[in-house]
Amino acid sequence: MLPITCPLAFVGSLWFAVGQANGTVIDEASRIVATTANNLPDADPDIRALWDYDRPAESEQRFRAALAAAQGEFRLELLTQIARTLSLRQRYAEAHQLLDQIEPQLKAAGSAARLRYLLERGRTFRSAGEPDRARPLFVRAWELGEIAGNEDLAIDALHMIAIVDGGEHGIEWNLKALPLARAAKDPQARRWAASLLNNLGWESRQLGRHQQALQYFRESIVAYEARGEPATVRIARWQVARTLRDLGRHDEALTALYQLEAELAAAELTDGYVFEEIAENLEAQGKSAVARPYFARAYQLLAADSSLARDEPQRLARLNEKSQPKSQAQ
Repeated sequence: MLPITCPLAFVGSLWFAVGQANGTVIDEASRIVATTANNLPDADPDIRALWDYDRPAESEQRFRAALAAAQGEFRLELLTQIARTLSLRQRYAEAHQLLDQIEPQLKAAGSAARLRYLLERGRTFRSAGEPDRARPLFVRAWELGEIAGNEDLAIDALHMIAIVDGGEHGIEWNLKALPLARAAKDPQARRWAASLLNNLGWESRQLGRHQQALQYFRESIVAYEARGEPATVRIARWQVARTLRDLGRHDEALTALYQLEAELAAAELTDGYVFEEIAENLEAQGKSAVARPYFARAYQLLAADSSLARDEPQRLARLNEKSQPKSQAQ
């Protein structure tokens, strides 16, 4: 599914605030995206291999199975990730309870476990709608990551500060993190460049700087291609098309979107956000009759997204209205 409402946070699907629509395949981060996310680079390859951010319940089972053979600090790291799976499912009280159990054990732990604890406690607060409680934890994680030389998790913390702050300050934090990611020695830390470019594009677009956003999103395509992730490359391409619509460049947007549609169809896949964007561009060109079936297909898929229905009912209502013949819509 596509990132539509928030920057990459990688706390759930690809983006921390993206809807979960049945039948969609451009996986994001997520509506939680978001925060947050298959793209989140983790410092420990074993931990990263256990994650499927779109299926947190299944991820929890893998983490619990791994606990059987885990010892010392790595065991604590696994427990923080179990807390994260709970947070992704909006089970915030349970996540905090588990983190409460981890906290006293951190005194004898190294920096990695403490960093993960701070990040997951902060993400749980942020996802539960308490950004003011989350931000100091991300700042502490960034400071600890810098001292410990953990490039990956330090950049993770910076990107979370950017998400919490948003707007101009969010851009500033992302711009602080981007050169660190590009110059990092840790290959996992270097992977952050793609996500940061996406988030810079998002914040720029939110501020009405569409040309700047377009540049960032185009750079993110290259960065995601370097990571060898076709799904996230498609997300970046969708972001470019979405920004072209903002700029009134509907023909260019439709060319990119029709290509995405064809690629997905060839793989027997669909995505409601692609259909929605095609429809909106056609509608903007005055081609309502051509747009109508795309609105209908978008509504059919996206109406199954409980988060979208909860957070953006007017958006779904518009899709439904525009999918009706004029006589019915009136």
